Amino acid sequence: MKFNKICVIGQGYIGLPTAATFAAHGLNILGVDIQPEIIETLNRGEIHIHEPGLREAFKKAHQSGRFKAALKPEEADAFIIAVPTPFKHDETGEYNGASYKLADMRAVAAAAEAIVPFLKKGNLVILESTSPPRTTMDLVAPILQKSSLKAGVDFHLCYSPERVLPGQIMRELIENARVIGGVTPESAQAGADLYATFVRGEIIQTDATTAEMVKLMENTYRDVNIAIANEFSRLADKFGVNIWEAIPIANLHPRVKILSPGPGVGGHCISVDPWFFVEAAPELTPLIYHTRQVNDAQPRFVVDIVQRALGPLKGKKIAVLGLAYKPDVDDLRESPAVEVVHLLQKEGADVLACEPFKPEAKLEGIVIAPTLDDAIRGADALVLLVKHAQFINLTPAQLAGKTNARIVIDTIDGWSSAEWKKAGFRVAKLGSGKTD
Repeated sequence: MKFNKICVIGQGYIGLPTAATFAAHGLNILGVDIQPEIIETLNRGEIHIHEPGLREAFKKAHQSGRFKAALKPEEADAFIIAVPTPFKHDETGEYNGASYKLADMRAVAAAAEAIVPFLKKGNLVILESTSPPRTTMDLVAPILQKSSLKAGVDFHLCYSPERVLPGQIMRELIENARVIGGVTPESAQAGADLYATFVRGEIIQTDATTAEMVKLMENTYRDVNIAIANEFSRLADKFGVNIWEAIPIANLHPRVKILSPGPGVGGHCISVDPWFFVEAAPELTPLIYHTRQVNDAQPRFVVDIVQRALGPLKGKKIAVLGLAYKPDVDDLRESPAVEVVHLLQKEGADVLACEPFKPEAKLEGIVIAPTLDDAIRGADALVLLVKHAQFINLTPAQLAGKTNARIVIDTIDGWSSAEWKKAGFRVAKLGSGKTD
């Protein structure tokens, strides 16, 4: 199948890199988003998110004339839906007395509705947004069929999940394997034809529901493995063991690969996707449910460590280093660091945060300092939550003259306890059970 014009609905962390990559490979792209400020930014040739390599790729796409942005779709050969699928904030599900989070699919439904007036015979529609199983068949297809065209007969319909790592999106879009799930084999082939424009990794064709489940399985598997690492950190804390020493020793076993613990699990994938399985089949997912409970509770465990190091937190000035959900990105979605800040504030602490990748972020109730120096100047303690390179490269000598704080709480094993103790700091580290 041949393509000339692609309409990419959603210009966020996945939609924009995808659009820029298609444009770089010679296709004409219409980037659609419902936020006017994003459209204005893109049409000026600028971008609104940080991702290595994206600015350069987008600039070339914009200057070539192959990319333009708009608030609504237009006729195209293919439509890609890459919009958010967050949680519902005002509703939960319940099974056997336990509540679970529900997916908010309104953005996906709205994107599909927006395509209907422009859908023509022979078009291809691809859902990329992470979704509960059967979303393509039971939600997207019926909406698109309001056009009087039948999915898999008059137009092709696929599910193809993004499988990229923030910080490496531009490379992984091209190099990673791509899963194409079609409502028919012909739809899967059409999707494969489109992504073959730039994908160098293997392109695997399957059905839509299998592709949806594959995406959720990948991130749920990772969530489970992080949960056991986080539980190990709590056990190490209880027994006075240094988890950062114990894990490498355990991993010497040829069939063991324990991950690193931390302040929790965030981002729009690992912390979200497992709930889609729980929502779809709560009676079959006790392990997945309890994994989410473990990882969602890890920020509370961090606050307990801070309290042990500082005593009562009311009135204490705490500098929090990092708000992103992972190192060296500006993505704050579902970040456990943000939850740590809120919990510290509930205990009465006066918290000032530093997030070098998004100092202009607007988060309810959280004050973000313009610089690291501003964040730490009057602090009683420093809490290291994110392994940003510029944080872990700091030395105690660099900080000693900029703050009166002499207590640091390290939740990611970013700093050498011995080095900081030698410089006169007290160090509390997640998974060590003590403050040195």
